[in-house]
Amino acid sequence: MDSDINYQDGPVFSRIEESPTEDDEPVHSPSRMQNEYERIGGRSGSSSLQTLIHLLKGNIGTGLLGLPLAVKNAGLVMGPLSLFVMGIIAVHCMNILVKCAHHLSDKLGKPFLTYGEAVEYGMENVSWLRNYSHWGRRVVNLFLIITQLGFCCVYFVFLSDNVKQVVEAANGTTMNCNTNQTAVIVPSYDSRLYMLFILPFIILLVFTRNLKFLAPFSFVANLVMSASLILIYYFCLTHIPNPVDLPKVGRAVDYPLFFGTAIFAFEGIAPHQCFFVTIYFCCLCVCRMYQIVKLLYSFGIYITYALQFYVPAEILIPLAVERVDPRWELLVDLSIRVGLVIFTCVLAILIPELDLVISLVGSVSSSALALILPPLLQVITFHSEGLSGWIVLKNIIISFFGLVGFVAGTYISIVEIISRQRTKQIDVYFQVM
Repeated sequence: MDSDINYQDGPVFSRIEESPTEDDEPVHSPSRMQNEYERIGGRSGSSSLQTLIHLLKGNIGTGLLGLPLAVKNAGLVMGPLSLFVMGIIAVHCMNILVKCAHHLSDKLGKPFLTYGEAVEYGMENVSWLRNYSHWGRRVVNLFLIITQLGFCCVYFVFLSDNVKQVVEAANGTTMNCNTNQTAVIVPSYDSRLYMLFILPFIILLVFTRNLKFLAPFSFVANLVMSASLILIYYFCLTHIPNPVDLPKVGRAVDYPLFFGTAIFAFEGIAPHQCFFVTIYFCCLCVCRMYQIVKLLYSFGIYITYALQFYVPAEILIPLAVERVDPRWELLVDLSIRVGLVIFTCVLAILIPELDLVISLVGSVSSSALALILPPLLQVITFHSEGLSGWIVLKNIIISFFGLVGFVAGTYISIVEIISRQRTKQIDVYFQVM
């Protein structure tokens, strides 16, 4: 396989900073040997149109379809209201992050900064944090890797569950799409076997290392997912019964699961899109799907796997290939890709619970990236420039809210995962007996 990637040419795609010269490179700047994957608009990178297609494709995925379960945990009234409030907070934090990155890049004379670099240079503004600033970048990159690989684990669970349901419905004696209960006349295989079946196709997909080659598939995925959402809206208008009997407010103990799922859905959405996506999510949070919708959405999620996988690959692979002989770069690159895909598949097999995996990923990493870190970054970036005390208080409240969601959501998700696994083990035991 010929490589389109030059590992020694410059900044990577997700970096929003060009490599500095030797004269102006700061002490804690990331290595200038950082590999280049793509430049937006460059000869070997994605064009602006291709990038837009990927952006549209990557922003709405499994988090959208997990929101009905989130609203179930929060209640029919409390759920959408909480979702709207979280959307406002999320877009505010995203704007904070962008403003801090722009301020620091102007101050340092750099055209762009990544999230990690913004935190790193922000910490250098505080004297007692300066010696530890490189850890800020590392922590952000760690959370980015956890988030994106967590998305990939969710995609494995989503794809296997939906393929299983469609196959069993196609081989059954009924097509009850509302409840997915079919009189199956063929053996019902565990969804984890479907994950193993899907694994080789995912591996082949991530071998596409240049996003411009995925743009046509992302475009088709956008079309089919749009068609599936039209069907969902049609179903909402024609088949959803009167919801007056459903609980308006869920149990307090289940609310952390709502938090994790909601922040998972908002993670990665651009600030200028977030208001519209918030309304979009609220409108779809009580929907159910036809079988055709499952197939359409599954194809879209399959393509999205490569887009979400791109971020951890871009962070981890350059660090490895710069340490090997150039003739081994391609082999190391592909080996890491295979290893990461297998890793996400194994995690999905160990925890094949879509709603709980979404909540766990959202609580652990998405809350840190979207709610906890941006307000703190604003405080350390502008602390010496007359930052209002009210703004500091507001930022502390937002970060504390994110921290509470982080702790409570993670704890409840883990407890529920353990509880479900024990229940399944007991069921299997009695079936065998």
